[in-house]
Amino acid sequence: MAGQLTIDSGDTAWMLMATALVMLMILPGLALFYGGLVRAKNLLSVMSQVLGITAVAILSWVLWDYSLAFSGGNWLIGGLSKAGFAGLTDSSLWPVGSGGKAIPELAFAAFQMTFAAITASLVIGALVERVRFSAIMLFSALWLTIVYAPLAHMVWSTDGLLFRFGAIDFAGGTVVHINSGVAGLVGVAFAGSRIGHLKEAMPPHSLALTMVGAGLLWAGWFGFNAGSALEANGLAAVALVNTLVAPAAGLLSWMAAERLVSGKPSMLGGASGAVAGLVAVTPAAGASGPVGAMLLGVAASLVCYGFVGSLKNRLRLDDSLDVFGIHGLGGITGSIGTAIVALPVLGGHGGAGYSLAWQLLRQAAAVGVAIAWSAAGSALCFAAVKLVMPLRHARDAEREGLDIADHGERAYNY
Repeated sequence: MAGQLTIDSGDTAWMLMATALVMLMILPGLALFYGGLVRAKNLLSVMSQVLGITAVAILSWVLWDYSLAFSGGNWLIGGLSKAGFAGLTDSSLWPVGSGGKAIPELAFAAFQMTFAAITASLVIGALVERVRFSAIMLFSALWLTIVYAPLAHMVWSTDGLLFRFGAIDFAGGTVVHINSGVAGLVGVAFAGSRIGHLKEAMPPHSLALTMVGAGLLWAGWFGFNAGSALEANGLAAVALVNTLVAPAAGLLSWMAAERLVSGKPSMLGGASGAVAGLVAVTPAAGASGPVGAMLLGVAASLVCYGFVGSLKNRLRLDDSLDVFGIHGLGGITGSIGTAIVALPVLGGHGGAGYSLAWQLLRQAAAVGVAIAWSAAGSALCFAAVKLVMPLRHARDAEREGLDIADHGERAYNY
């Protein structure tokens, strides 16, 4: 088959750009978004964790995780035939949707590498301001291998369980968002709450940084969603438009809810609503029309707002930066809602003979598998880390701040 394929230079150029855009989401986008939300004494700690996790993900992806996710295997996991990028040369091809067209497999592998990096980086938002840098680095290496790579194989590899079952996950509702959200929730159970949680004020130290980070996340998300078409074509344009309208609807919905409840719409609420909309449309980006994407953005925003604004504190859950509250719940809402917004009557791309009931079943099954796999695998990874080293800092170090405790430097020197 490889001899019948021809590299398309336009598609290749787009995938190189999409890969760069997803990297922009992580560094500096996510680092700024998370960094602004913590206290000043922990800013460098959070940024260093995102930086370090990205490096771990890049190296482990080349050495073994890409092969486990995308080489031939069984319904659960791939093999090691492509470990170390073995066989990936400048002439190795990866077929895309249009017959006879391909992109370099190295471009596909690099694109997927950035997905692994941002997913692992998202997890630490639930655990900021208390966990050790070294423990998070070890956890990330284990988690990418035990949890992320097999789930990516199940959802996106043609051999995978959920791919064969017909579940739709265009760009990562299960693999990225539900996966990271549940892992963060499990991490909170292992690490415990921050000192002073629900007793001391812990306001974000710089919402300006968070706003800049949110803007970079939104811009980079075009590579995340539109890049998942793997071609510079109409499907990429569909995904791009949905990536504009869903977060816009989510942003305004969250701010409207705040206005009704507390009297004032906040900038942080707007940024949170935009991210909730982006998360929800991720699995549906290629299946939904713009109206459906708007509905997904509104639904996810209100679901996440209800959890973050009320239920989280009632549960006394220290999901510090709302990884489960936004990525987990937004991913669940979007993954199940994908079946609905794919309906042609809503402008979706389900096509003739589309069965809403069957697709809802497929989507619910994918959500269930993602939750169970991430919960069990993440618990195993955190337990393994705790056997080797302490997961969190001593109380005095946490009080002083992790910038000093972990890195011996401060973000701000007066």
